[in-house]
Amino acid sequence: MNVWGIHMGAHVGSTPIDEGYIAIGWDGIGDLSKLEASREAFKEKLASAYPNTKAGAIPVQAGVLYRFVHDMQEGDIIIYPSKSDRMVNIGRVTSSHIYNTDDKFEYPNHRKVEWEAHIPRDEFTQAALNEIGSAVTLFSVTRYAHEFLARINEASDITSISGQIESEDDEAATGGISKQAVETTSDYIIRKLKSDLDPYEFEYFVAHILECMGYTARVTQASADGGVDVIAHKDELGFEPPIIKVQCKQITHSSSEPEANQLLGTLGDGEFALFVNLGSYSRPARSLERNRSKLRLIDGEELVSIILENYERLSPKYRTMLPMKQIYVPDL
Repeated sequence: MNVWGIHMGAHVGSTPIDEGYIAIGWDGIGDLSKLEASREAFKEKLASAYPNTKAGAIPVQAGVLYRFVHDMQEGDIIIYPSKSDRMVNIGRVTSSHIYNTDDKFEYPNHRKVEWEAHIPRDEFTQAALNEIGSAVTLFSVTRYAHEFLARINEASDITSISGQIESEDDEAATGGISKQAVETTSDYIIRKLKSDLDPYEFEYFVAHILECMGYTARVTQASADGGVDVIAHKDELGFEPPIIKVQCKQITHSSSEPEANQLLGTLGDGEFALFVNLGSYSRPARSLERNRSKLRLIDGEELVSIILENYERLSPKYRTMLPMKQIYVPDL
């Protein structure tokens, strides 16, 4: 049994999970299964279909395509870290290569997958997350495979992957390091917010972030308040609209539409609803946000971005909890 990691663009959203598949692109090549089953044939076809590809990247990309069609077997384990919701999805390959010309994301090369687990990133060690942060689209997971297999009660009987595994070209390797630096920072911040604060302290942190953004904010008393944890406003007394009612959830899994609707139910004239969590939101919740102009959902990724944008304004207490320094990484 092989254990594979795969990256798919954030634009695919939850579709691969909902419809039970994994996919890769390179739609300009056509049906990969029609090519001769040799790495040289894949390299030649890739170079012909994408003549602007750098010479050093051709063996890497052709290797991805070859492994997806020929090395991956039914029964292999697939690990897919989804960018859209910060979840690590673990499943089992259940089909051979399928060429799907109707794929709306221009990822025509499919494999069916039976998904067995969907786990927040913070439940894995950072070392394991680093391994699945590869810059390559499809890659072997070996060193920390046991962490992922344990979550689906699978024994760690990993076999060596047949065939050659190509090294990344310099640009891909550099881009991978940059991407991993960004992901590691997000993982670190979310992990600290979950482990170093209790739920009530997290509400105070969210209130402080809003103050850093120019609002006056206060934490409400714990009560049957319909989910309102923080009230924020622009004027010091809080009489002038807009008034923002905030619900804070110190969770790394998905928040649902009913939770967002409950917060909307607390609004009066001139009031708006802001929902903040460390994880993600269900598709119905996002649909509700699009259709209700008074609702705003902030997930873990966006909260991290807001923290980094306002880091210099954070109080010493929170800068000590989240010690950071600014660096530059290649933007490839």
